[in-house]
Amino acid sequence: MANTVVVGMHWGDEAKGKVVDWLALHADYVVRYNGGNNAGHTVVVGDETYKFHTVPVGVLHEHVTPVVADGCVLDPKIVVGELANLAQRGVSTARLKISGSAHVIMPWHRLLDALEEQHKGDRKVGTTGRGIGPCYADKMSRVGIRMADLIDPSRFRARLADCLKLKNAIITKVFDAEPLDESAIFEEYSQYAASIAPFVADTDAILAEAVQSDASIVFEGAHATLLDIDYGTYPFVTSSHCVAGGASIGTGVPPTAIDRVIAVAKAYTTRVGAGPCPTELTDAIGDKIRERGNEYGTTTGRPRRCGWFDAVAGRYAARISGATAIAVTLLDVLSTFDTLKICTAYSIDGRKTRDFPADAEILAKAEPIFEELPGWPDDITAARSFDDLPANAQHYVSRLADLVETPVCLIGVGPRRDQTIVLDREILEG
Repeated sequence: MANTVVVGMHWGDEAKGKVVDWLALHADYVVRYNGGNNAGHTVVVGDETYKFHTVPVGVLHEHVTPVVADGCVLDPKIVVGELANLAQRGVSTARLKISGSAHVIMPWHRLLDALEEQHKGDRKVGTTGRGIGPCYADKMSRVGIRMADLIDPSRFRARLADCLKLKNAIITKVFDAEPLDESAIFEEYSQYAASIAPFVADTDAILAEAVQSDASIVFEGAHATLLDIDYGTYPFVTSSHCVAGGASIGTGVPPTAIDRVIAVAKAYTTRVGAGPCPTELTDAIGDKIRERGNEYGTTTGRPRRCGWFDAVAGRYAARISGATAIAVTLLDVLSTFDTLKICTAYSIDGRKTRDFPADAEILAKAEPIFEELPGWPDDITAARSFDDLPANAQHYVSRLADLVETPVCLIGVGPRRDQTIVLDREILEG
């Protein structure tokens, strides 16, 4: 199998975990390349449901080496808890590799995340409060703590003292909050370090060898294109590179070693947090989609904002990430709707456009222009081929591909691993 990037097409929560898990059946490595525990992936295997926040979903496959690469940020407490949970469920993490260059989310990151959001008032971004943004900010300011620092007691103590002196000054003098205790943090995080240290490795070298040996790699993206720090709906974005290009930035694997990009899109559109979402439905139809799709955050439990499929945003995302194919997930959620809608263009200040404005202030003015399609009453969760789908469902998927200008390779008709329709065997066997 070729090296494949899996990237979200809209604002996240597109069931990328299911797609990565399916591809991992025939992969050698599954590599998480961006984000932190503000993103979650859910995988259902038979009657078992697994929820991931940092560890790549490839850990469920014994033949796969799961890698958390340089572009990620890690909360040690969350990582240790996730490893313990997997062990209790009989899932081996022996092959897991964590980059020594990945940055560590510290207590001041979570505190400052909350204080800054509170300070913004009505202009808040709607972060998860996990400290991801402040951690990435420290990384770019060259004042962060990396995994290699955390697992070396002397280096950690020195870095902790330097960092906390500055952060406590901000916490107390800018936000008038209580300072953090250096000794307590050192003791707590040293315990986490002892548990994580066996997994820390030079992942750049490991992946370079994988490329050289022609191993197959699946790059597991977190969040999605429209949350990318540069190409998303700024400022309502996350703090990392979510687009397919982030796979190279976040892992050290050159773009010339990437063979294909699968952009994952739900059969409808969702968003969490603040920011514009042109096709959002705030009526009974939106509520029905949310309940049928169980649209509540894997990490936060927050209800997701639901709406019709936005093909304007989808086409933009496919172009930005160079998608070679798209995976359409949760198609089963749309069963029982008499009529479905797809946003094919926007009206902005009275002008029709098929171009997506990533500028949030302009996007907030966008009024969706819809095309209506007939729905289907049938339960499609048992479908295992395209021909098994009702004619109207087939037409809906084909229309999405036409509008996004990218072929469909996979269709999800349920949460389980086996509830997958394969339209292009090459993505598995190529």
